Amino acid sequence: MNKGLVALAIGGFGIGMTEFVIMGILPDVATALDISIPQAGHFISAYALGVVIGAPLLTGIGGKWPAHKTLLFLMLWFTVFNSLSAFANSYHLLLISRFLSGLPHGAFFGIGAVVASKLAKPGKEARAIATMFTGLTLANVIGVPLGTYFGHNFSWNVAFMLVGIVGICAILGIKFWMPELPKSSPDGIVKDFKVLKKLELWMVILLTTIGTGGFFAWYSYITPLLTEVSGFDNDMVIFILMLAGLGMTCGNVLGGKLADTFSPIKATAILLSAMTLCLITISLIAPIQWAMLLMVFVTGAFAFSTAPSIQMLMIKSAKESEMLASSVNQAAFNIANAVGAYLGGLPIAAGYGYTAPELVGACLAFGGILLSISVMLLRKKRAKLTAQQA
Repeated sequence: MNKGLVALAIGGFGIGMTEFVIMGILPDVATALDISIPQAGHFISAYALGVVIGAPLLTGIGGKWPAHKTLLFLMLWFTVFNSLSAFANSYHLLLISRFLSGLPHGAFFGIGAVVASKLAKPGKEARAIATMFTGLTLANVIGVPLGTYFGHNFSWNVAFMLVGIVGICAILGIKFWMPELPKSSPDGIVKDFKVLKKLELWMVILLTTIGTGGFFAWYSYITPLLTEVSGFDNDMVIFILMLAGLGMTCGNVLGGKLADTFSPIKATAILLSAMTLCLITISLIAPIQWAMLLMVFVTGAFAFSTAPSIQMLMIKSAKESEMLASSVNQAAFNIANAVGAYLGGLPIAAGYGYTAPELVGACLAFGGILLSISVMLLRKKRAKLTAQQA
């Protein structure tokens, strides 16, 4: 295993932990700061907003530095503001620190994905990207449950202290294990932003937002689905979420291999098709506990198997501006989080129950399939025109 990839995976673990652990300790944070649960939910939104703004901004600013120094700077920023979150004693201080904590998220994964592909052996680029995202998926298996446990039984502040410790480990890994790399954006930020004029790039961004939004439509409401429909005790939820995280880890590895075996766009279409079927199945078998346990693992696997293939697709669609485009795609993942959660909540508010978000998610995933096919057709048309001109 390339040590540089391990350093990226450690950074991914820390980012995954801080993004999702807040959901597990939300009631504890609300009680400690004397605010309502909806107000505490603003901390999730503030982080996501930071990701969307920070992805293109910090990637552009960091383009004048060598990529390994940019990654080091991003992880230092991440560590400082997550550590400060642990000492926030008011709603406004935590809101600001969560926003600032989210800024380096998209840039780290975006630049990290391109760096991972360059560190890989030829033909194994997507698997290298999957290695980095393994840190994110393992955070859902180990980091988030651990942070939630300490948050419930000791203090919510401890969860963010743990994130800070992981950040320090990532800084040391990047410092000593990451080889020296060229500038992130040697031709300048202005030329990089010109890549956003490409139609295919926007189609991939839309594919990410809509297609992966299907996962978030389901996952955002998984706890009430498990307790109210499947009949699991509240104490079981954390273990079932760990099962979903284990599925994400396995699926991430699978997705990397499929993207290298087929083309990234074909792998994306195949995996989104599988996710569509999984979400429809969950809506039908949710009351059956053993079947639900199986589908939580399988759906988690197919959902996260799309990450390396979509990221590789974005990199190949943005020649010479890969890092900016890759970072923008990370912002699209976080928009997918917001869109999926919002749309999935609409049928619940209308009284259709907790199996309805899965059908919304299936529709979103199917929309991603249609966009994947559209990208394939666009490429065929472009190749035909090139052949005719030749």
